[in-house]
Amino acid sequence: MFTLPQNESGAPTTCLDPASTQGLDSNYGDGLGRDCARKPDQKLPKLYGVGDPIATFSSDSSHLSSRGRIIKWFWDSAEEGYRTYHMDEYDEDKNPNGIINLGTSENKLCFDLLCRRLSQNDMLQVEPSLLQYPDWRGHLFLREEVARFLSFYCKSPAPLNPENVVVLNGCASLFSALATVLCEVGEAFLIPAPYYGAITQHVYLYGNVRLVCVYLDSEVTDLDSHPFQLTVEKLEMALQGANSEGVKVKGLILINPQNPLGDIYSPEELQEYLEFAKRHELHVMVDEIYMLSVFEELVGYRSVLSLERLPDPQRTHVMWAASKDFGMSGLRFGTLYTENRDVATAVASLCRYHGLSGLVQYQMAQLLRDHDWISQVYLPENHARLKAAHTYVSGELRDLGIPFLSRGAGFFIWVDLRKYLPEATFEEEMLLWHRFLDNKVLLSFGKAFECKEPGWFRLVFSDKAHRLRLGMQRVRRVLEGKSQMAEVPPSCQTQEPRASTDELVIAPWPCGHRAWQPQLTWVFRASETVCG
Repeated sequence: MFTLPQNESGAPTTCLDPASTQGLDSNYGDGLGRDCARKPDQKLPKLYGVGDPIATFSSDSSHLSSRGRIIKWFWDSAEEGYRTYHMDEYDEDKNPNGIINLGTSENKLCFDLLCRRLSQNDMLQVEPSLLQYPDWRGHLFLREEVARFLSFYCKSPAPLNPENVVVLNGCASLFSALATVLCEVGEAFLIPAPYYGAITQHVYLYGNVRLVCVYLDSEVTDLDSHPFQLTVEKLEMALQGANSEGVKVKGLILINPQNPLGDIYSPEELQEYLEFAKRHELHVMVDEIYMLSVFEELVGYRSVLSLERLPDPQRTHVMWAASKDFGMSGLRFGTLYTENRDVATAVASLCRYHGLSGLVQYQMAQLLRDHDWISQVYLPENHARLKAAHTYVSGELRDLGIPFLSRGAGFFIWVDLRKYLPEATFEEEMLLWHRFLDNKVLLSFGKAFECKEPGWFRLVFSDKAHRLRLGMQRVRRVLEGKSQMAEVPPSCQTQEPRASTDELVIAPWPCGHRAWQPQLTWVFRASETVCG
């Protein structure tokens, strides 16, 4: 039996005081709220946190500058699982006992569709202008197609202006560039936590900009709330707290759909967050990299660019990339849309170091202008495959009696494994993560997303059926045969999407429920032929 060692130092909890939980339906969320009753000797935790990315920094390299040592330290400390995976990557024929990667958020379901489209004759063109230095904002033909693409798929009330578009090699570079041009050294952005943890590096390594976490917790405080819900009140408290510590906050980062939660902000919520930012003269960076990966038909998604009126257009900056929605994370294409010409020009200047080749720009323009293929071929099939994969994995989790959050968007499920941590510490969370890795399946642990409750994991489901089945078998092996459980709930209840993004319902499922696997296999294999 795998036993996690006891640890005297309990992890910080983000539950509110007991008075705030009175009158709650104790069945809401399979214990997501009811297990958060505070012990008498526990102190009320901080609801925000000012990040110090190098608090535990150490390096003895004499060949690097202080900046170089910090950059190397980030690589050494943050990439353990990813490096381990690449040294022992699963291959059905060459390495069947290798690691299954359910930790990296990539869409591996539609290579066949993309391969056929990218191999067509209209994609293959070489002319002198594509081999020469471009406008650093991106070739005009590409910026025009980006503006048309975003106007159509973001449903903007008026056509977007190509002069407000900058293209570069991915959203990571966009975060770095925006942090550098918007903030002085040591200033900060607010960001709801848990969040995609790599943003810490993106804003720090070049710009030396910090993040102020707006901590969200799983407790449900009333019938109109849901776990990990962001409110303006929480934003206000975090901003005030940062100011009281002498940290100047310059902006707010929003990810919509959210990573790792999968939350989708309603138009009303977006408007509230933008109004908050305007009151405090904060820039808002809106990352919409999963905007076309909403696969549940009942879930309504609205881009910030679809709003009739932006409260502060000069401080609202929207980013999107092809990495997620088109499953092309290796192509490295990202775009910024901002009405602030000074910001666009400053970011474009950094595109000297983060630009795209002319050939890639031509291919992206051809792809983005093909609305017939995107809307009639790619998106319907991609959504069907995502939904099938999600159905299988969520069925496996229900069969294991594991609570989880999933909103029908993105490539991942936010999984609650707190019952496997007897002392509820981050040390136990890391040991459980290592146990998964030892059993050849890579997940992402909650601490990597700055989640303040130990025991949450992100599980990526956007992979082929045979790898998903094997990966979930390995997850089951760890949880059923090698773990301790604090308690076994009588039923597993999960959060499922409804017609509107601000209404979520807890749907009970019998623990014996399982997705129909033969159907899943058929859906996955229907178009798996590799283009050759």
